[in-house]
Amino acid sequence: MAEVRYFGKTKDGQSAHIFCLENHNGIQLEVSDFGALVLSLFVQDKNGRPTDVVLGFDTLEEYYQTNPAFGAYVGRNANRIRPARITIEGRSYRLDDNDHGNNLHSGFTRSHTMLYDAAAGCGSEGEFVEFSRLSPHLEQGFPRNLVQIIRYTLTPANEFIIDYQMQADRATVVNPTNHSYFNLNGQGAGSVLSHQLQIFSDRFLELDAASVPTGKILDAADTPMDFRHSHAVGERIDEDYDQLKMAHGYDHCYVFPNDRKLKKMACLSSPESGISLTVLSDRPGMQLYTGNYLEGIRGKQQRLCHNRDGICFETQAFPNACCQPAFPTTILPAGQIFTSRTIYRFSLSLIM
Repeated sequence: MAEVRYFGKTKDGQSAHIFCLENHNGIQLEVSDFGALVLSLFVQDKNGRPTDVVLGFDTLEEYYQTNPAFGAYVGRNANRIRPARITIEGRSYRLDDNDHGNNLHSGFTRSHTMLYDAAAGCGSEGEFVEFSRLSPHLEQGFPRNLVQIIRYTLTPANEFIIDYQMQADRATVVNPTNHSYFNLNGQGAGSVLSHQLQIFSDRFLELDAASVPTGKILDAADTPMDFRHSHAVGERIDEDYDQLKMAHGYDHCYVFPNDRKLKKMACLSSPESGISLTVLSDRPGMQLYTGNYLEGIRGKQQRLCHNRDGICFETQAFPNACCQPAFPTTILPAGQIFTSRTIYRFSLSLIM
């Protein structure tokens, strides 16, 4: 059963807690009912040393003070909506314009600064902590009451599983994700540019100058976006390519079959630590983000972060899908239950 300890007080004076899960292979996962945050994830490296492979902060207060979304559960809607307005069932709703005309990660009041009900237990796949919360009508500007359930499971097979379950009383937008920044050498160990990355997709969404998908799906072959064969994250990141220059690195959604089946999306490995991460999900998209705006942030143990010190694999629907009719919809009909699963699987890489 999860170990529980005090984390701190929220801005409205409520007590928040840390829940620690551990498997027999020495993997330790710490999450919180504050924001359903992923706080730390310790994996043993090739020398048997525990390495915290996710970026974050040491105190609850720091998650309020700066907003890189370290370890965040992002809901109701991940990524960007443009304009910051949606129309559902013929009615228009104004959203927060918090990103130069866009709504980014649902607005100014983020889901990872809210307090969730928590329940810990042990299921058939391993120990878990389940967070739940009712997001009321018009919270963050989104319509209708939405029940959100986020379950984090740590398995004996070294898998960190995220399960989402959502249900609303009327039609609304649902597109959650997790925004953990991974560095397989640990926070403070430098950039992820030497990590080896493979992505099992040959297509990605074209972005405009505001980092919003244009609606076009581009072929990654023979471009710096091509990770079908494993190579260093930083090998082509600074090439003279318009999509990279606009985003200041990788911040793009790769396209996968919209078949609701669990599929392998990416593999990341570090030659230095020997740790390997495989990402699986049933979502049609995966946003690859190389931490292009981390400069100057102080993370755990007040270690200074620099751009590209972490990498995100945000499994989700296509950005701006609620305003792009050609994209798979993110509108959840009344009463229908949305479910989704993402798996982060850890192992020791053969690359040494």
